[in-house]
Order: sequence, then structure tokens, then C-alpha cells
Amino acid sequence: MPRNVRQKKRAERRVQAAASAATAAANDKAALELVKGSSKLDNSNEIDENAMGDGELNKCNNNGNGNGSGIGSGIGNGIGNGNSNSNNNNEGLTSNNNNNNNIHLGNASSSNSNSSSSSINVSVKKPKASRADPILASLSKNAVRMSDVQLLHGPHWLNDAILNFYFAYLEEVKYKSNVDFLFVTPELSQCMLYMDDKELHSLLVTQHKAIRKPFIFMAMNDTHSRDRGGAHWTLLVASRPDKSFFHFDSYGGSNTDSSMELVNNIKDVLDMRHARFRSMRCLQQSNDYDCGIHVICMADQLTDYVNRYDSVDGVQPLHQDVIKAKRNQLIKLVASLGQHIKY
Repeated sequence: MPRNVRQKKRAERRVQAAASAATAAANDKAALELVKGSSKLDNSNEIDENAMGDGELNKCNNNGNGNGSGIGSGIGNGIGNGNSNSNNNNEGLTSNNNNNNNIHLGNASSSNSNSSSSSINVSVKKPKASRADPILASLSKNAVRMSDVQLLHGPHWLNDAILNFYFAYLEEVKYKSNVDFLFVTPELSQCMLYMDDKELHSLLVTQHKAIRKPFIFMAMNDTHSRDRGGAHWTLLVASRPDKSFFHFDSYGGSNTDSSMELVNNIKDVLDMRHARFRSMRCLQQSNDYDCGIHVICMADQLTDYVNRYDSVDGVQPLHQDVIKAKRNQLIKLVASLGQHIKY
């Protein structure tokens, strides 16, 4: 686009960012009070590391071609009949029967229709109230419970409920007015691995207008099977201005194969078939449980960088201090966005 148009867009984004920062600062006091209140609700000091929040166990059912196969979130959005039985929870991703979000992605085209693209029906049920594990904050598509927030208090792996919620926050709150960004939650990126072109076109092009988005941010894991979930979070960014797919992996490139598989599955639908795949240098995690925190921090850094420069190329690695501070920031964010539900 012309240089003057880009400059105008950057100026508008800076104004939006300043307004968001002012709102966040105004909510800090109330946020801290809510965090203190929520911590009192838990009478024991034990942290349920296996607890999951809403959005964890999602089913992507192909209802159009009659094969009846389901893609479930499970452990790290594991693939199978809606449940993952894997015990490999390096990212703290395990199944929870209290989950209530079902996302159905299928071919809904009529047998009498000549349309070349199928439609995706995405339905999200309202999370059920739970006195033992109350919802602390919710957006239109995702919610986080007390058990999810407890994972932020110590050296624990982040589950997919936290990742789903944060990417929904980026889309629905922080960058709501930014038409250049599309944020793909882990549950959707997992489903996209197993969709055909018609389903992908319906989801990405028809529903999310991905063809018009210069930048697409996708959180994903390293699953290689329909039968079990993954154990490591990474970030994949599609950039039209750079004509590239950028992959950021905080654990030595262990998720390169899965990310390349996703790229190969979506590049034609996104009209980016000639884009390059680029593994980017980034800060490496100093432990085996902070990959989810790294993904969230990298998403923050990249969106800010792209707002300034209209490009992903040239972004510098994160500093370790950013990683260390993020858990407390996420706790405050949940408190500021949500209101504790009383029974």
C-alpha cells in the first residue's frame, strides 16, 4: 500500500494502543482486588495441575461428507473422538469432563447446491457454573476458571484454556478495531490440520475473511497424531507483506514438522502458495514448562512490532524479564476482564 496510507494506519494504531493502555491502568486497582478475592475462594493451597478450563475439549465434527470423524481438543487439542487419552502433558494439557465448549466445523453444503465452498458452523455452549471451579472471566468464545488461573501462580504448564482465552482477548479486546490482524486459537489451528480445502475455505475465507488479513497469528502445538495431543506450544505467523510464514519455537525447533504441515495445508487457501517458511531465532525457554508463556509474550511483541513497521521481518528476540513478569500480568488481566460469579 502507499507509504502515506501506511503512516496514517500506524498513527491510528498508536492512538488505539494509548487508549487501551489508559483503560488498563484505570482497571489495575480493581484487578488487584479481584485477584485477592478469587484467591480466598480456594480453601486449600493445592493446585490442580490437571484441571482444565472451558475451550479445552472441543470437537470439530465433519458433518458434511458423512465420515463422522471428530477432531477433539483434549491434551493440547488432541485429535480423536473428542477426547484425548494421552498422558504426555508436558504443556499441562489434560482432559476435563467439565468442559462445555463445542466447536463444530463441517461441510454444511446442501446436496442440491452447486456451491464450491462448504460452510463452517461454529457453536459455543455457555460454560456451566461450578462452585468448586468457578469461572473468573469470559469472552464471547472462551472462559477461564479458577483452576486455569491457578496454573499461573507457579511453575506450571499453561493449558489450552489460557492460550485460547488470551488469543480471544487479542482479537475481541486489544485489537478489536484492527482489521489487519487475525488470531487463530489453538483449538482452531489443530482442526485446520485435518480439514480439506473446502472446509478451510469456508472457515478462513468465508467466515474469518483471511484473504483480506495481512497478518495471521496462529498458536499451535506439536501433535502428530489424531489419537493424542501435543506437548509443546509454538507460534506461527502468516505475513503477506513479507510473503512468508514465520515460525517461533522456544524449544529448539521441536515443533517444526507440525508447523510445516499446517503451512502446507493452508497456504493455497490463503493464496500464499509461494510464501516461504522461515524458522525464526527467538528466546529459548530456560525450563520445560514456559512454552505457553513464550507464545503469549511473542504474540504481544509481534503485534506491537507489526503495528509499527508493517512487517515481521527484523523483530528482535524477547528478554527474559518479559517472560518472568508475564504470569502476574495475566492474572491481573483475567481479574480486570472478568467478574467473579457468586452462587
